[in-house]
Amino acid sequence: MRSCVIGGGGFIGRYLSEALVASGRDVLVLGRKPEVAFSDKRIQYKAVDAADMTVLRPLLATCDEVIDLAYATVPKTSYSDPMFDLQSNLPRVVALMEELQHHSHLRRFMVVSSGGTVYGHANRLPISEYAETEPVSPYGITKLTIERYALMYHRLHDLPLVVVRPANAYGHGQLPFMGQGFIATAMGNVLAGKNVSVFGERGTVRDYVHAKDVASGMLAALEHGTNGAVYNIGSGVGRSNLDIIDLIRPLAQKAKLSVVVSHEEERKFDVAANVLNFGRLLSCSGWLPKISMEVGLQEMWQGLSRPQT
Repeated sequence: MRSCVIGGGGFIGRYLSEALVASGRDVLVLGRKPEVAFSDKRIQYKAVDAADMTVLRPLLATCDEVIDLAYATVPKTSYSDPMFDLQSNLPRVVALMEELQHHSHLRRFMVVSSGGTVYGHANRLPISEYAETEPVSPYGITKLTIERYALMYHRLHDLPLVVVRPANAYGHGQLPFMGQGFIATAMGNVLAGKNVSVFGERGTVRDYVHAKDVASGMLAALEHGTNGAVYNIGSGVGRSNLDIIDLIRPLAQKAKLSVVVSHEEERKFDVAANVLNFGRLLSCSGWLPKISMEVGLQEMWQGLSRPQT
């Protein structure tokens, strides 16, 4: 089994690639960076333009599974340029599906969507895959549109598709100040002696799931999922921004650092709460998140506070 991870040089891609190798697969990672070093030498990395099908075509032909993690924007930046969000993401993925429909040997194609953005304002928590999808950000709208195209290719051309909707991933290796990832940015601000901004009284409520659990959830969907199905990957637990800060505070105090919260006005584009029901993935595979928030935050704090060499 050979798996191709497009956009696999990033935060989640590294965890996923390691999980795939551990399962016995050969792994080919494609990304934009000139060079990416993986701790496991069985992971092959190749720098490519994911939109250049002439380069991708022969590489895809060698793979039994394709997982698409590549995405050019983040939720926060999508508001400033909705057209860029659409044009830099949708055409590439549609071209990829147009190509993959002709690969008769393809065992599985995975679209990595976004459980944190495609649902929008939820009427009930936790959110199941049966809930209405009413995204309120350009990022979420584009992600959902990609899902719909993928499901069309599945129905019309038998593309062996599974869609996963991860919640808010966190963990060691996530960088602060990247426009997404409240935990990493909060830690980064504390370490830099800056205030942590919270919008509203307690901030937004999110489902934080460790990137290693996200990766194992993706692997579970690859191995046990049903073609044409959508699977949430989350913890089922909602935590507000202040809840997260309360968990970070003991780590900061141990390092003799202060945690100062700056309350700002609520932002109109923020969804108040997003917590995912992962029962469908549990039912088909037995998957459960395993890494506790306390352990995950401790590893993350140590990684961010370690002097950079």
